[in-house]
Amino acid sequence: MIKKNTLIQQQQPYNQQINDCLLRKKNITLVIKREDLLHEHVSGNKFRKLYYNIIEARKKSYDTLLTFGGAFSNHIAATAAAGKELDIKTIGVIRGDELGNNLKQTLTENPTLRFAVLQGMRLHFVSRKVYRHKTEPDFIANLSQLFGKFYLVPEGGTNKLAVKGTEEILTREDDEFDYICSAVGTGGTIAGLINTAKPHQKVLGFPALKENFLHNDIAKYTHSDNWELIRDYNFGGFGKINKDLVEFINMVFTLHDLPLDPVYTGKMMYGIIDLIKKDYFPKGSKILAIHTGGLQGKAGMNIRLKKKGLPLLVE
Repeated sequence: MIKKNTLIQQQQPYNQQINDCLLRKKNITLVIKREDLLHEHVSGNKFRKLYYNIIEARKKSYDTLLTFGGAFSNHIAATAAAGKELDIKTIGVIRGDELGNNLKQTLTENPTLRFAVLQGMRLHFVSRKVYRHKTEPDFIANLSQLFGKFYLVPEGGTNKLAVKGTEEILTREDDEFDYICSAVGTGGTIAGLINTAKPHQKVLGFPALKENFLHNDIAKYTHSDNWELIRDYNFGGFGKINKDLVEFINMVFTLHDLPLDPVYTGKMMYGIIDLIKKDYFPKGSKILAIHTGGLQGKAGMNIRLKKKGLPLLVE
C-alpha cells in the first residue's frame, strides 16, 4: 500500500460576508473565513495543526500518533479521522478514567469517542489527577512502555509545527481587514494569525475557557504585539453554555446559514456581535472572523443540554 504523506483538502475555504441591520447601522463589515470547510472530519484549525506534524511523523518513520483530550475533544476526533485517512495508527489518552469503566456504555452515550473508535483510534483512559501530568517526561515514558514508539502530538495540537500550519490561514485577499478574530483554546491558531497579520491589522482572541495563562503560552510562538485577548465571553469556563448562547447560535444559523459550535466559534461570534453593539470597533471597520471548525461537538453538547432541560442546538 502506498501511504499518503499528509491530509488532502476536500474544499477550499471561502469568505462569507454577514449581512445584518446591526452591521449596516454601525457601518461595520463582518466576514467569516470558512476554515471549517477544509475537510469533513479534520476541519478548521485541526487540519492546519495536524498537517505539518503528520509530515514530520512520516519523515521520521513513525506509524503511530498519540495525543490527548477530553471526552468531547475536537482534536481527538480530528486526529482519529486523519489517522484513518492516512493509514496511521492513533492513540487517544482521554481525561476521565471513569469513562473506561463501561466502555460500551460510554461509546453509546458519547458521539465523539464513538466516532474516534470507528476511525480506528485506541483509547486510553486516565484519571483527571494523572492527566494533569501529561506533559511530564515520566508520564510520557510510561506511555512509551505501554504503547511502544509513537509521535506525540500535544493536547489541542499546539506546537511549533502546528503554528506553521495556522500561519497559512490568512491569504492575500485578507489584507483589507482591520481586525482578525479567532476563538482561543491552546493558543496555536491565534499565534499563527499574529505571525502573519499585516502591520495595520489587530488580532483579537476570544478564549473559550477561564484562564490567566494563555497570554504567556501564545507569546512563546510570536514576538508581535498586534494582539489582545478578550476574556469576557467564556460563559463561565471551557464547555460551559447557557440558554442565551444556544439561542444565539441557532439564530445565526437560521438568519445567515452559518453553523457555529458551542465551545469555540459560538462564543467568539457572540463576543464580536456584543462588541459591535458596544461600539468597540470604529465605524468603517472591516472584521474577519476565523471559523475554526469544531462542529462535531454539537451532538455531544445536545446530549448535555437535553439532560438540563435547555433548548437544543440546531444541527
